[in-house]
Amino acid sequence: MGAAAYPRENAAEWKGSIAVLVAHGSWAGDRLVLWAERSGEVTRSTSRAKVRPHPFAASHADLVGAFPEVDGVEGQVTLALPGSAGSPLASPECGVAVSARALRLGRWRVPVLFVAGPEAFALLTDGSVGEKAGASLRYLVAVAARARDLVRRGRVLPQLVRESAGFAARWRPVLTGDDARWFRETAAAMPPVGRAVEEERPSAHVLIEALVCLVDAAVRAALPGPVVGGRRPGARSALPDRWAAALTGTDGSLPGVREDQAQELAAALHGWFADAQALDQPVRTCFRLAEPDGDDDAWRLEFALQSADDLSVYVPAEEVWADGGRAEERLLAGLGRAARLYPALDRALRHARPCALELTTAEAAAFLRDSAALLQAAGFGVRLPAWAGRRRVGLRMTARQRKGPGATTAQGFGLNELLDFRIDLAMDGEPIGEDELAELVRLKVPLVRVRGQWVELDGGQLDAALRAVQERGRGEMTVAEALGEIALAGEEDLPLVEVDADGLLGDLLSGETDRRLAPVPTPETFRGTLRPYQERGLAWLSFLSGLGLGGILADDMGLGKTAQTLALLLAAPGRTLLVCPMSLVGNWQREAERFAPSLRVYVHHGTDRDVALAHEADLVVTTYGTALRDREALAAVEWARVVCDEAQAIKNSAAKQAQAVRAIPAPFRLALTGTPVENHLAELWSLMEFTNPGLLGPARRFRRRFQEPIEARADEEAAAALRRATGPFVLRRLKTDKSIISDLPDKMEMKTWCTLTPEQASLYQAVVEDMMARIDGSEGIERRGNVLAAMTRLKQVCGHPALLLKDGSALPDRSGKLARLEELAGEIVEEGDKALVFTQYAEFGTVLQPHLEARLDRPVLWLHGGLTKRRRAELVDRFQHDDEPMVFLLSLKAAGTGLNLTAAGHVIHLDRWWNPAVENQATDRAFRIGQTRDVQVRKFICLGTLEERIDEMIERKQALAERVVGTGEDWISELSTDRLRDLFALDREKAVT
Repeated sequence: MGAAAYPRENAAEWKGSIAVLVAHGSWAGDRLVLWAERSGEVTRSTSRAKVRPHPFAASHADLVGAFPEVDGVEGQVTLALPGSAGSPLASPECGVAVSARALRLGRWRVPVLFVAGPEAFALLTDGSVGEKAGASLRYLVAVAARARDLVRRGRVLPQLVRESAGFAARWRPVLTGDDARWFRETAAAMPPVGRAVEEERPSAHVLIEALVCLVDAAVRAALPGPVVGGRRPGARSALPDRWAAALTGTDGSLPGVREDQAQELAAALHGWFADAQALDQPVRTCFRLAEPDGDDDAWRLEFALQSADDLSVYVPAEEVWADGGRAEERLLAGLGRAARLYPALDRALRHARPCALELTTAEAAAFLRDSAALLQAAGFGVRLPAWAGRRRVGLRMTARQRKGPGATTAQGFGLNELLDFRIDLAMDGEPIGEDELAELVRLKVPLVRVRGQWVELDGGQLDAALRAVQERGRGEMTVAEALGEIALAGEEDLPLVEVDADGLLGDLLSGETDRRLAPVPTPETFRGTLRPYQERGLAWLSFLSGLGLGGILADDMGLGKTAQTLALLLAAPGRTLLVCPMSLVGNWQREAERFAPSLRVYVHHGTDRDVALAHEADLVVTTYGTALRDREALAAVEWARVVCDEAQAIKNSAAKQAQAVRAIPAPFRLALTGTPVENHLAELWSLMEFTNPGLLGPARRFRRRFQEPIEARADEEAAAALRRATGPFVLRRLKTDKSIISDLPDKMEMKTWCTLTPEQASLYQAVVEDMMARIDGSEGIERRGNVLAAMTRLKQVCGHPALLLKDGSALPDRSGKLARLEELAGEIVEEGDKALVFTQYAEFGTVLQPHLEARLDRPVLWLHGGLTKRRRAELVDRFQHDDEPMVFLLSLKAAGTGLNLTAAGHVIHLDRWWNPAVENQATDRAFRIGQTRDVQVRKFICLGTLEERIDEMIERKQALAERVVGTGEDWISELSTDRLRDLFALDREKAVT
């Protein structure tokens, strides 16, 4: 079937109908060879030809549908692949095996797409390859990432090269030092299929082809404009001008260039490249910067030879000249190459046997600042003084709480307490006085000796330090002002590296707020027992609330953020607005009933909502969407606090719902989230802007001060400053923390309350009316069958409408349970954990598995009764031993017993079996001997449906569960018709949000 039958404009629609593909990438010459296998369609070839068609390779149409963005050229190639006489081996990603008694290399013809360098680079770096990529394609993704990194670090040089169509201007990678080691290791790790085009080729040969092509494409993608300014030269211009212009743009070819024209330029460029390229050199030139002795001002840059593999092998230049031989040539050649990067070396090269270069202090500072890193990146060895770049130099704030008679009457309490403060320049914690600082500024030397120690300080840093000391060197401020000053300090040339504070400010910054936390006993009206870490969390929340500071409760999932928040509402009464995703509204209702039944709860959601009812409630629960729609009405209510659950919903500060929530005034604001930072630091700024507006300054200032230094440069000082600024307002406890683990049970069982969508509610009501009519008119065995049939249909509706309708319809946005499962599974895999998800409906698992895998972008395994024993064992082995976070979806009947799945830290019962013994058996797949971690077990229950009512009946009879409930669900069929009507009835007010 030709690709023309599947036009590219319809590729996205067609893609969903094809079998799952496992894509592979080989490299040949200057292009990527893209081909794929059809997973699960392994067949055997009956052809006896020397080169046979690959029996389960994807067609051209498959490739076009799988990669609609790629503008490739269709073709055929022959691959050398291991296998048997009738079939090549399937790749491991296919999940199948082809038996072969004697493996041998065979020649197999496959349909391919040839993808040119620029297109290949875009495909391999834009994240669209996907999880179905085979090992060879993932390998090339890593090579493309290295190519982009080489370009970013300037490890490329331009060349004039001969190609089949003539000459061209191309960029080539310079592989020295760590890059050379990376090349050798990466070549050795190449998957065999990556070099399987036509015949086996050396890995290093294939890798250098791919890397050269991808580097050239990466430079052209990074340089949109010409390297040299002025008019673009024409066809008759001088070759060097044409070559320089061809280094940018989409095509580097130079048509019409003759051999004699190219020879001189190509030779010069090749010599430049050869000098820079040190891939096979076992010895490299090394430079050591030696500081002056005593009060002298004479620095020395000493020369030596050093082993490229064993850096401890170091031969000073004096010994090189004494020994003679080829070592002399290596040293002189290395110094000559280094002089192109560090021209000051020309002074030393005037001597026949140079050993060192004498430097002034200013020259030594310039070497430290600029040349050392340049030489090191080019593959030269560089040894610097131990202190270079390690002195902690910056501003130091000293803040002292006022003491003495009358001090407390002259100041407020908490955030309004007055402090005496002082700003100094400090080096390694030692303050430098204003007079000494002024003298350093006067000298204007970037490398200075301070109290016998050398330190790097440029003029901008010194000026900034003197300005800070003179303008705000000492005075008074409140604790609140000090927090703002600390959060935003260090935006200029010098960071705030240390804060020495006592009192409340010292406790906040040191994390030792326990000294300030008055124990808050569990409120008498709280139904339950708070664990010790939860009691500490309640005290922390009360402490911040009393000071008028907002907080982020970022406890790990399952540590009880809901219970701690409800305890706070009881300990510090006040009207509270709680904003959460729609899927959690019912959960908050039920948890409030369970832990805090004395609270008056009003759900502000739905068409008949009335904000006036909020004045009569203690806790008002609403959704983010409703908060946006009713922004003005909610802002007019006097709230004691606003709480955001699953606060990642407001991590995009520019989103309208985040702006709406921030616009609702309240003295205390609390964000609940297990992941305060998911993708980038701007999310933390958004949460802090909600809880403590203005503390971290405007978003642009935060980006300049923290986000860009930390994300782009991994700036440790900026990271430490951000931790210091936000630490007092974030409480983060992890399950891996031993002080927390000791407070947790081995198995935590909890219920997850879900709501129905309008479609589910309508179907539920229709099933109840239909089935009750049948039950009323039946007796005996027929009646029992009708009751069980009604229960099955109602449970299917609670799971998903598609379960009942069996129409193959789409899954998204139609089920409250599915929405909650997606959220919960996403949190689990983001934490790097694994989960078991049990369902009793195999047909639902079959459609749920690909849906979840696409949503999570993580593996979702599916075990059901139709699998062979061998396939079951393979899935279990992958789940147990693969380090990648994943979800294991299991049919309750097929996997409820007999499996050891201790890699899971979470168990989710998507639909209830209503037999505790059966559910416990399934749970024990993870909670069993060999399990070293705590297991969290969640049972999904739809509010206002028979699922909630049967759960209540089981709870009331838990002590007699096995005897009363028995096995299965037959006990329910014996209930009277009136009891059944009550059991099945839909409580629309609770079930639908």
